[in-house]
Amino acid sequence: MNRKFVNVILLGFGFMFVFTAFQTMGNIEKTVLDSISHDDPSFTGDGYTSLAIIYATLAICNWMAPSIITITGPRGAMFVGGLTYLFFIVTFLFPRTWLLYVASVLIGAGAAAIWTGQGNYLTLNSDADTISRNSGVFWAMLQCSMFFGNLFVFIKFQGKTQIDAETRNVVFGALTGVCAVGLVFLMILRPAKRLPTLEDAKGDIVTHDVQEGPMEAFKGALRLFCTRDMLLLSVTFIYTGVELSFFSGVYSPSIGFTLGMGDNAKQLVGLSGVFIGMGEVLGGALFGILGSKTTRWGRDPIVIMGYIIHLGSFFLIFINLPTVAPFGDTEEISYITPSPQLAMFCSFLLGFGDACFNTQIYSILGGNYSDNSTSAFALFKFTQSLAAAACFFYSSRALLSVQLSVLGVLATVGTASFCRVEWAARARQRALDIDDKAETTTHALADNALHYD
Repeated sequence: MNRKFVNVILLGFGFMFVFTAFQTMGNIEKTVLDSISHDDPSFTGDGYTSLAIIYATLAICNWMAPSIITITGPRGAMFVGGLTYLFFIVTFLFPRTWLLYVASVLIGAGAAAIWTGQGNYLTLNSDADTISRNSGVFWAMLQCSMFFGNLFVFIKFQGKTQIDAETRNVVFGALTGVCAVGLVFLMILRPAKRLPTLEDAKGDIVTHDVQEGPMEAFKGALRLFCTRDMLLLSVTFIYTGVELSFFSGVYSPSIGFTLGMGDNAKQLVGLSGVFIGMGEVLGGALFGILGSKTTRWGRDPIVIMGYIIHLGSFFLIFINLPTVAPFGDTEEISYITPSPQLAMFCSFLLGFGDACFNTQIYSILGGNYSDNSTSAFALFKFTQSLAAAACFFYSSRALLSVQLSVLGVLATVGTASFCRVEWAARARQRALDIDDKAETTTHALADNALHYD
């Protein structure tokens, strides 16, 4: 097996285990913190507030991430970031309001390092022909975390209306161990350097992702952010941030708060995460298998497919869940009697549509910005995280119908922006191909003329 592809697989395993812990916690955090508050009135920590702090800190720290990576390298940044995830999970074994929010700040800073390092490391182990495949494979492995972690939660929460301390500690302890396994994989990642490409071989060797000083890296990120294509892509990033916060922290708890789902409503929180994970894994695996073909066809058809799937899921959620579901337990109903089966189907659609968007974002960043991938992925996570933080701040106040309307508008604008950048990139590539072909023809004619002379 190709050495660089092995690096991608190891990276996928590391993130799969670390995010089995974190994404499971994000999915159940609102539910378990409400149960902790029920058992201990002195605990006033709120799940939405914690997640908002995480993503707000992540957004701010992303501006520093390229500078940090110039010092630590991508592997060091990912390992240090992974340690903050482990600390965050451990704090749930000792519930304190102040500790929850301190850990939220720390994991936000760590997330900036781990995700920017991941984007840089993935790019270093890819080229124009393998970036779509590698993005799909990594995304599928990463999203297995949604499947395994939430399946465990589904089993442990079975038949419970309140999550008791013993159940919580078993879940938190298991997730702590899983996160530690992920750190082991991040420790054994091998160094990766981009080799000269065939184009490089025609002349001087060209290096990619040259290590700059911290201040130069920061200034480079600012310059990149102000370019037209990156500003357009930022609209897409904003949408992915809002829908990430919705399906990872709002939708599943809303199912659990909808008492019309039956006696096992709380158990459905974990099962929803399983179906989201199934959609994510299927999407990532599919686009990984078709990686070379998506490079030929373009990325826009996949993003448009994700857009249509998400719009359909938003409508189904609107008619299935009561509009006050994000706020807590409710016996209200929407336009139909709440259906657990329909709720799980929507979870799957949310996951699959999210894979459509994110795999193609990874592909376009790794392909179009291979010479500046550290800054490109840092800007992606900055914009996405800022949007996610904003969503979590208003999630505890905005009705479900309002949140779905915001998602629909952002999905439309974000899809249009992505397609604009993709079409412009393809036009530039066609122009380059025509120029290369004309140059080759000119050289051939010149050679023939010399031969006849």
